[in-house]
Amino acid sequence: MGGRVLGVLGGMGPLASAEFMRRLTLLTPAGRDQDHVPAVLWSDPRVPDRTAARLSGGEDPLPALLRGIRGLEAAGCDAVAIPCNTAHGWFEAMRAATRLPILHIVDAAAAELERLGVAEGPVGVMGTAGTLAMGLYQERLAARGWTCLVPTPGEMAALVTPAIAEVKANRVADAYAPLAEAAGRLAARGARAVVLGCTEIPLGIAAGPALPIPVCDTLDALARAAIGWARAG
Repeated sequence: MGGRVLGVLGGMGPLASAEFMRRLTLLTPAGRDQDHVPAVLWSDPRVPDRTAARLSGGEDPLPALLRGIRGLEAAGCDAVAIPCNTAHGWFEAMRAATRLPILHIVDAAAAELERLGVAEGPVGVMGTAGTLAMGLYQERLAARGWTCLVPTPGEMAALVTPAIAEVKANRVADAYAPLAEAAGRLAARGARAVVLGCTEIPLGIAAGPALPIPVCDTLDALARAAIGWARAG
């Protein structure tokens, strides 16, 4: 692997960030330590809640996000990956504040859908209420030919949002059933695949049987994008 260092802006949540580092390692074609991606993880769970900031006037997370980016700059990193979907609502502000390129998780998810052979058309997207309200996936995927089906407000309140909270509270196994039900409902409405558009969701889905529909795991997607960036250096 090249000498460029990946900075990982994490802690949102901590388990998802740790799992991203694991995926980054496992997905790298390597035969020895030196073949892996040099990386620095900045895991700061003090970053204010991103969904609360967007939907209910909560504290702005941008200062904490920029503090993390400054830390990664000081550590000598050459690019930034952010294993939190909702934080990408501040993508442009972060990009404007650093010289480092930032890998966009939704672009990585689009590349993963292509890798999985998911044709243009409807795909389901599960994520935080903040991610869905900001249209992070709807806009970027529509530009590439996919239309996004998202959970209803009732499904978010009863299934997706509680499941994300379970993962953040380290009750990962309890998240599987509601997430699988939400994914099944999206498939029943015509989704050809389901994008796990919150990095807590793949952890919950991994706690039970594989879903009977193609899954775009944004942890894997971002890890593949990071590996591609590192190998190009």
